[in-house]
Amino acid sequence: MPNGTPAAIAPPLFSPEQATLLEQLTGTLDGSGLWWLSGYAAGLARSQAVPVVRPAAVPATEPQPATRLTIVYGSQTGNAKRVAERLAQQIEAAGLPARLVRADAYATRELKNERHLAIVISTQGDGDPPDDARGLFDFITGKRAPQLPELHYAVLALGDSSYPQFCAIGRRLDERLSELGAKRWFARGEADLDIDTVATPWLANALAAAKEAFKPQTPLPLATVTPLRPLAAAVSAYTRDNPFPAELLVNQRITGRGSDKDIRHFELSLEGSGLQYEAGDALGVWPVNPPRLVEAVLRTLELDGGHAVTHGDQTLPLRDWLSQRRELTRLSRPFVAAHAARAGDAGLDALLAPDRAADFARLLAEQQIIDLLQTYPAAWTAEELVAALRPLAPRLYSIASSTKAVGEEVHLTIAHIEYAAAGDHSEDRLRWGAASNFLARASEGEKLPVFIERNERFRLPKDGTRDVILVGPGTGIAPFRGFVQERAAISASGRNWLFFGNPHARSDFLYQLEWQDALKRGVLHRLDLAFSRDQAHKVYVQDRLREHGAEVFAWLEGGAHLYVCGDATRMARDVHATLLDIIATHGGKSSEDAADYLNELQAQGRYARDVY
Repeated sequence: MPNGTPAAIAPPLFSPEQATLLEQLTGTLDGSGLWWLSGYAAGLARSQAVPVVRPAAVPATEPQPATRLTIVYGSQTGNAKRVAERLAQQIEAAGLPARLVRADAYATRELKNERHLAIVISTQGDGDPPDDARGLFDFITGKRAPQLPELHYAVLALGDSSYPQFCAIGRRLDERLSELGAKRWFARGEADLDIDTVATPWLANALAAAKEAFKPQTPLPLATVTPLRPLAAAVSAYTRDNPFPAELLVNQRITGRGSDKDIRHFELSLEGSGLQYEAGDALGVWPVNPPRLVEAVLRTLELDGGHAVTHGDQTLPLRDWLSQRRELTRLSRPFVAAHAARAGDAGLDALLAPDRAADFARLLAEQQIIDLLQTYPAAWTAEELVAALRPLAPRLYSIASSTKAVGEEVHLTIAHIEYAAAGDHSEDRLRWGAASNFLARASEGEKLPVFIERNERFRLPKDGTRDVILVGPGTGIAPFRGFVQERAAISASGRNWLFFGNPHARSDFLYQLEWQDALKRGVLHRLDLAFSRDQAHKVYVQDRLREHGAEVFAWLEGGAHLYVCGDATRMARDVHATLLDIIATHGGKSSEDAADYLNELQAQGRYARDVY
């Protein structure tokens, strides 16, 4: 942008005052906000004669809900957002009116007036809504939701079938909207990790339904379209589907002798990639399955790894399919059901029954595909196996650095998953995590396929005077290393309070020297530690939060932002419950008011979680 002034980007039809207002507005919007604004502006422009006249003649009223498609997404890792944006692009390209809204930006009071609604939403962990959709989910499933007899809707549910509550949030919203009298436009989609298999036909149905519901409008001639803001810097050619081969610079174990954990610090070069990230974003890594695991599967099933298998439009040796294209470390319900049908084992069949949900969840959590194959022998052909296994998906890791401190590098903090499984198959007893083992096996100098996954909801406050509270036990410390680097680089005056926990101080105090140095330099203002196994009774980060509850609440009352990163199933839930207790106790609030207080912090972006 020349000189960085609003006047430099404004077309001649704007006055300087209007140009300033335009820059102020667009400068505060994220991608979804700009999508909505572009659709809104286009809708207004289409109601005018072409060429466009001065803005004073444009009606100030918003298009009526009955004349547009509202697309709402709830996304934890970005997948639902990507699909929703694809739908918005397709609808806009067809000349149809639409708006794209992130779930936490959607005003629930508008629901009763909607006529056409598309929801794209993921399920987080074991049956939880994504953080940005908690408020909307609670509203629609709660008692305050209105009757919706005039609403037509469609739901695309995203999930991971290695969890028992696969697509549960999308399913519950779909069923609840029907209970409220709304009419399904077309059947709900339930997408597993191979999202496009379900998302692509669902998007085609949505576009066809929208074309029936709305009369296509002729797009404005390109000559009359003026960008809302200057063209951004060139976007990197490297994406999720076209990852960058990043050189591994450092692969270093940072847990000490005697630790039960093998936690690694990785540094990778992004030089020449054009990839950019902000503190709070994630790095996607495309893994290759552990070679010993691949060989164990081939040996157990007595299959030839060199046998050529054609699936879809690809032909590869079976060993390559299992190494690079198929999930081997995560069980899913469809594969368990398929294997049970082949094995003919009554005990395995029984685990699939609805009343055995807890036992089935334990199976998914504790066993891998090789365990199933060895425990319940059954015959598979190479072709059947490739078709039944899920596509290998990239793993996302919170970035543990700030570009302001490390330049064209990206750092990660990852626990290498390796353990011995029970059973009599001594040769095949070791089990691994797919991506953590892939990274741990990599030698410095190797090239690893990576991409940036943005996390707009996990950002430091733009106001550097704000205080921040960071809760990150274990590898959850990763983004907060980047946060503290970022705050130091910009000389933010707000205070930084870190809560960290792990089993033992001697062997598991991750980045100990860095935190001690940050304290000395005044970059880190408070550090509270919870080493759970260093005393007779276990102490966790939530215990330290409770001990300092009065101060935590005072910081929140003073405008502090609070961030939590780490395990979703236990730690994050325990921390959330502790925060509710702190707010109720030190704020003199009822449990309901404490929940409203925390929900409001979340809505304001002052309570953000990066949990997995």
